Order: sequence, then C-alpha cells, then structure tokens
Amino acid sequence: MSGRTTSILRIFYETKAREFYVDFLGFTIDWEHRFEPGTPLYMQVSKDQCVLHLSEHYGDASPGSSMRIQTSDLDAFQRALASKQYKYARPGIQEMPWGTRDMTISDPFGKRLTFTTAIST
Repeated sequence: MSGRTTSILRIFYETKAREFYVDFLGFTIDWEHRFEPGTPLYMQVSKDQCVLHLSEHYGDASPGSSMRIQTSDLDAFQRALASKQYKYARPGIQEMPWGTRDMTISDPFGKRLTFTTAIST
C-alpha cells in the first residue's frame, strides 16, 4: 500500500481554527466546503507537505487526539512562531530520548500537534 494519508481534525469554532492553523501556524486554506449556508465547515489546509482536513461535522475525528508532523527546519519554524507572540502558545523544542527534537503545540480544540525532526548524528 502506498499513498498520502490525510488526517481529519475536529474543530468547533471556525474563527479559532483559522486563527490557529492559518494565522499562527502558517497553513494555507486550499479549499472549503459546506453543503449549504449555515451548515458545518469542512476545509483542507496545507503547509509544505503536510495536508490536514478540518471539520466541524459531528462525528468527524475526536477531541484530545495527537499527531506527529515531520518538519524539515524545526528551529526556523519555532522562531517564526515565537515572533508572532501568539496569545495562547509559546512552544519550545525538546530533545527526546528516542532521537528526535519535538515541538508540541495544543490547538484550541484539545488536540496535540507535535512537529518533529530527527537529531543529526
């Protein structure tokens, strides 16, 4: 089996999702879908090779989940996030005993996103 995997993450407030994923993390909105005006939002965001689906639909994904996202230049990404002085997160980088450097950020809906890179030897 081969192919790209796209995670679906549950969101509850469109404004907060845009503030976090687009304004803070720097994802781009690729497309948005609603069955009709006033119905839940389903949209795709991406940053480099990372593609996520964000859904307001009941039953799509679950709050409290975690995901790991491979990141090529973790230090530059962390500096860029720190420079934004986002009110709800000031993530740092930790060296992990299993040989990665990780930066974990919680989104406004209770999910943990860990941006990770291998420690160079």
